[in-house]
Amino acid sequence: MPPREDSNGAGGASSASPSEPAPPPPPQPAKAKGKKEEKKDDDLSEEDQAFKEKLELYVVRAQDPDPGVQKFALESMRKEIRSATSSMTSVPKPLKFLRPHYGTLKAYFETMPDSDLKKYMADILSVLALTMSVEGERESLKYRMMGSEGDIGSWGHEYVRNLAGEIAQEFQKRQYDDMPIDSLMELVQQIVSFHMKHNAEPEAVDLLMEVEDLDLLVEHVDATNYKRACLYLTSSSKYLPSPDDMLALEIAFTIYLKFGDLASALRIALLLDNKQYVKQVYAATDDLLLKKQFSYIIARHGLSMEIDDEIAADVNDKEALQEIVYNTKLSEGYLTLARDIEVMEPKSPEDIYKVHLIDGRGATSSSLDSARQNLAATFVNAFVNAGFGQDKLMTAPSDSSGGASGNWLFKNKEHGKASAAASLGMIHLWDSDSGLAQLDKYLHSNDTHVVAGALLGIGIVSCGVKNDCDPALALISEYISKEDSIIRIGAILGLGIAYAGSQKDELRAHLSTILADSRTLEVLVFSAISLGLVFVGSCNEEIAQSIIFVLMDRSEAELAEPIIRLLPVALGLLYLGKQESVEATAEVSKTFDEKIRKYCDVTLMSLAYAGTGNVLKVQKLLGICSEHLEKGETHQGPAVLGIALIAMAEELGAEMAVRSLERLLQYGEQNIRRAVPLALGLLCVSNPKVNVMDTLSRLSHDADAEVSMAAIMSLGLIGAGTNNARIAGMLRNLSSYYYKEAGHLFCVRIAQGLVHLGKGLLTLSPYHSDRFLLSPMALAGLVTVLHACLDMKSIILGKYHYMLYTLVLAMQPRMLLTVDEDLKPLPVPVRVGQAVDVVGQAGRPKTITGFQTHSTPVLLAAGERAELATEKYIPLTPFLEGFVILKKNPEYHEE
Repeated sequence: MPPREDSNGAGGASSASPSEPAPPPPPQPAKAKGKKEEKKDDDLSEEDQAFKEKLELYVVRAQDPDPGVQKFALESMRKEIRSATSSMTSVPKPLKFLRPHYGTLKAYFETMPDSDLKKYMADILSVLALTMSVEGERESLKYRMMGSEGDIGSWGHEYVRNLAGEIAQEFQKRQYDDMPIDSLMELVQQIVSFHMKHNAEPEAVDLLMEVEDLDLLVEHVDATNYKRACLYLTSSSKYLPSPDDMLALEIAFTIYLKFGDLASALRIALLLDNKQYVKQVYAATDDLLLKKQFSYIIARHGLSMEIDDEIAADVNDKEALQEIVYNTKLSEGYLTLARDIEVMEPKSPEDIYKVHLIDGRGATSSSLDSARQNLAATFVNAFVNAGFGQDKLMTAPSDSSGGASGNWLFKNKEHGKASAAASLGMIHLWDSDSGLAQLDKYLHSNDTHVVAGALLGIGIVSCGVKNDCDPALALISEYISKEDSIIRIGAILGLGIAYAGSQKDELRAHLSTILADSRTLEVLVFSAISLGLVFVGSCNEEIAQSIIFVLMDRSEAELAEPIIRLLPVALGLLYLGKQESVEATAEVSKTFDEKIRKYCDVTLMSLAYAGTGNVLKVQKLLGICSEHLEKGETHQGPAVLGIALIAMAEELGAEMAVRSLERLLQYGEQNIRRAVPLALGLLCVSNPKVNVMDTLSRLSHDADAEVSMAAIMSLGLIGAGTNNARIAGMLRNLSSYYYKEAGHLFCVRIAQGLVHLGKGLLTLSPYHSDRFLLSPMALAGLVTVLHACLDMKSIILGKYHYMLYTLVLAMQPRMLLTVDEDLKPLPVPVRVGQAVDVVGQAGRPKTITGFQTHSTPVLLAAGERAELATEKYIPLTPFLEGFVILKKNPEYHEE
């Protein structure tokens, strides 16, 4: 912030321009200076010359033995200094002309007896020290402490800012020497209240952070400036080291509660992942509508919460709120959006491939490995029609009595049938009633793969929506202990997806017994992953213990299996984003077999610090990537993903990470290069940035098959749900380029399905609420899939392709749907534009730029923000995303 010109202050004093001469040393011998002075005096205008002489006279008089004369001289000096304003670039005239006399006055000050006059002199010296004192001496502060206890603001902004800087240095020194700091804190109080009155909230917050006393802020904010102070606090918390970041958020939470900005307080409670705070926010209001809005925010975040008597006393209210928290209205809202945008028409995979647009050979090659082609079509169909409840492969009615879904199902081989049956769950996403009815018939099939797929489908249909009678658990639980391992895997993964983040105890019992008993490696791995998903971020020690035992008991041969890499991921999910809570477990992981020790260590660290932006951890991971490995260790892959996971917390970190990843591409070993595209995909998930898109496009033709497949998948991830035409074009070209490579072609198809996810209405981004909140379930789903993609050939292209369905955890409609007080859709005009960061800016800057006005429901792309374009309604949350309840504005009168 540039220094303000203040009518009453030395405006730009300390930010004197570089052209100003450096302060001359205190003049002791006057003769040597004489000649120079004469030369300089020629340049001064007459009035300046007169002014200079007047000031010099004051300096002489100030040293007069008569106190009366002294007092008058000091007061005149004080008046001159205060009334002088300056331009932004120069030192105010009185300070400039008094410069040569600073030393004289300082020396004289030491000889003065203690009196009011001495304090007066100290005040003036303190201001002169602004431009005169030697760096690091903190003279301004020294004289301020000796001076009169007066209003510091009257000397101007620049003086106050300079003081604040010196206080910060002094505070550090005193803490180091264990000296008392009370006198400093009184001054801090004055400065903070001055800053808060003059719209300089960031400076007040900075000073309080320096002197480690943010609590003071709560009493100094008022209704006019609390929003800006909190915005600065929450934004800067991303860059603060732990535990200061949490403290800043807690203070912001307190301030929001104090001023009744409850929706903002709720976001912070969710960011801190503190259920007590969430309840506090509910308890702070009696307005049922507001509580409903909170419930929508909680449902979108995916926090599973029981509405108890503290939150709502009335039984009907409780039910209404619980229904919203359970997300039961999500499907309805999503279909409202789809009808409004007119995309209800089901799409077939052919509509997505657009083969007719490809020149030449790509069109003819469909005979290659038709089962794999069909499997790809199954996924594309599921992704594109996700949540629409109808498609052209699985649900389309046909003439024959068998129904088309039966036909398509059996166009797949063995485990392909599992994915085909499960795709039905994806098509009926969030609509558990009709989805379960459709899937039920497959549970009675004689084909184990079909049953497994149906169980997984039941999990997918219930993903993110809950229900009091837990139909998914009731249907699936009897299949967990079946003989057949594919059925068990379907059931286990289904439960993991259905109850992700719910921390349900019944599931812990069910799945932990499998971990203890099972002999089959794949069943163990999927049980661990499901436990990781259900108890994501819970730091549950028992589960961590049981997964650790599984890891310790593996034989050499089993540790060589590709799927084993998911066990450390499962362990890491328990600590997702929980920072140092992971340390005990990480210590234990150092005792594992050397084949998996480092892999586990890196994975745990990267997941525990996911979304925190912790710079030190990123540096550590970059260090791991720079090592040159001799024997085939694989832990550099997760390290690369870890860089993206940690740095995705804020825009700046993400951009820097993209640049670091470019370096790794140039210098890294092969196993690093294979992970880089996936890391880029994670950094820009559902946010197709041009530079990343170009890098991935280049890598998708890489000589190394693993690199190019990872790049193709990542093109799908960065374009997920955006219908991005450029990526769609790239993928079409790739499909003809790789027409002979079944594996690559499969990846291209999956990517095509992702780009058109939900016909462009869905996003995979784990961030929401203005990129402020990170949904742990969504991130868990992405991480699991990306770690599986680290070994594309054996997992995704092998028989575990149904791992891709874990992405459903991150799928959310990227919509803004406004509803009235009865929760019925209510179309209103809104402006949608690119979000602008307005932290610490003066005045009331616009928060969006380049907007267009639409009528809700509308789609929000990455980095976009919406605001109401009408005064007629008041939104119950300042962040327009997802479901927003509007209430009529009582002060609005129609023209």
